[in-house]
Amino acid sequence: MTSEILRGGVLAVVCGAVMAGTAVARSPYDGGWSVTFYTRSGVCDAAYRSGVIIQNGVIYPEASGINFNGRVSPNGAVRASVSAAGQYASGAGRLGRSSGGGVWRGQGGRGACSGAWAAERRG
Repeated sequence: MTSEILRGGVLAVVCGAVMAGTAVARSPYDGGWSVTFYTRSGVCDAAYRSGVIIQNGVIYPEASGINFNGRVSPNGAVRASVSAAGQYASGAGRLGRSSGGGVWRGQGGRGACSGAWAAERRG
């Protein structure tokens, strides 16, 4: 569970959040994305795949039950953080029109973990 919360919620991507009622310009990154998180250091699972939805530059996790905050800027820069049950993770990177990647790090019940993530547009 630790690794799912840490990696699945980062950008998760990979992905709970509710948009404000104000209109925001549509982002070129909007739509469904598949994100794979790879652990490079620590005691998390070796890899984990999760889905996210980007809407108006805001990243929404497909999983629920976590505190998530994520955005994609107009130039594709990604920043996201997640927390649940005393565990947390954050990540950053960049998206292109159809793929992207970056790094993540976090703290879970079994210790610290960090790694890289790769995203591909679905559909």
